[in-house]
Amino acid sequence: MPSNTCHPNAPHVKLQAPDWYISSLMMDRALDAVLRRVKKLDRKHDIPYLAGYSQDGKTIYIDRHLPKSFSFRGRIIEVDRFLILHEEVEKTLIDQLGLHYLHAHQIATRAEEAAVHAQRVTWKAYDRFMQKYVKKIGDERLSKVPADLDLKPYRDYHDYDLLHRMEQHLARDRSLASNRKAELKSYAAAFREELHTHAKAETVATRKKATVAKKAADRTA
Repeated sequence: MPSNTCHPNAPHVKLQAPDWYISSLMMDRALDAVLRRVKKLDRKHDIPYLAGYSQDGKTIYIDRHLPKSFSFRGRIIEVDRFLILHEEVEKTLIDQLGLHYLHAHQIATRAEEAAVHAQRVTWKAYDRFMQKYVKKIGDERLSKVPADLDLKPYRDYHDYDLLHRMEQHLARDRSLASNRKAELKSYAAAFREELHTHAKAETVATRKKATVAKKAADRTA
């Protein structure tokens, strides 16, 4: 758990504006409230796109190779708190409100950005630091994926190649529960069907373009 959270029982400095007004201090308090609800933080695995969560939402995963802090204008900025906020907001919106991953991700990113700004850090500097450690398909460091990692974000994002690679890794895990293996199998079938549909649509589109081009050529001949 990040150590730089405020003390929940200590008196707070009174805001100079109404409590409902957006402010850096209020954003920091809100972030602390989220951090105190996290049951488990795991930094022992490889996580695509730096962070994720378990299927039951009880564990927040942060990639084991991501440094816990970076330097910004002479200050050391701890990053776990921002990633935890993003994953908690995203998971809650998906599970409790039924939002599509891409919609939940947008809202979570805005919350993450607000928290970064509340620490007087520019989003550009923060994002530049994060992008250096993002793991994608083909990254040989992506070899230790947690068995209970929620794959819904990758499925909804249609990152088929990445999911296929994670599926191969998890399939080698003998401790993987049978229901998890069945889930991965159903994902794989869905991926193949989706890819087939895309390929078919592209073929139809290509044929239509060729027909239109031929008709145009015949008219000008």
